[in-house]
Amino acid sequence: QVQLVESGGGLVQTGGSLRLSCAASGRTFSTYTVGWFRQVPGKEREFVSAMWWRGGSYYADYADSVKGRFAISRDNAKNTVYLQMNSLKPEDTAVYYCAARVGPSSRMSNEYDYWGQGTQVTVSS
Repeated sequence: QVQLVESGGGLVQTGGSLRLSCAASGRTFSTYTVGWFRQVPGKEREFVSAMWWRGGSYYADYADSVKGRFAISRDNAKNTVYLQMNSLKPEDTAVYYCAARVGPSSRMSNEYDYWGQGTQVTVSS
């Protein structure tokens, strides 16, 4: 069992930056795939980014809407995954969730087994 806790959300102006953290407890999850998703009221949860381990290396995937602005990383010593968000836009406003799964990367939220409680990111124009 893995417990995930997100932090780092907040209110930021357009063009600003935030770094979200996803801290895991329960077991070491260095080989878990970790994904970031976001959701606004009335819409489905949207894939943002994921990082997975394969063959001794980590790989990352990004939604087109955040590519070049967001960066996912992890610190296995701290059992934490980060999402660095730069050049934020009002359309990035959402509740951001981290999720984890055993297995390859996926952009499908229903393929993740563990979820955090979410952290609100609000970008003002």
